[in-house]
Amino acid sequence: MKKAYWIARVTVTDPEAYAGYQALAPAAFARHGAVFLARGGTTECIEGPVWERHVVIEFPSLDAAKACYASPEYTAARAKRYGACTAEIFITEGA
Repeated sequence: MKKAYWIARVTVTDPEAYAGYQALAPAAFARHGAVFLARGGTTECIEGPVWERHVVIEFPSLDAAKACYASPEYTAARAKRYGACTAEIFITEGA
């Protein structure tokens, strides 16, 4: 079975509100077998718009990646993120 990945680009605009997301999201990731491959860290934009944070999360399968996003745990975390950041999240199947 092919692994799948969330690729996220995030710019936090309200760190205090974003902390609510950070407190809830780990439960969803743990439940769905997620492994963080990149989270924040130094980034150099060589093409395209500039984002503050880049995150790559590996899941055991495409179904697990989609289930995590739709889970009650992540839905609750996502609600805390609204208004606290701008973000783009992609789910892609691995090679």
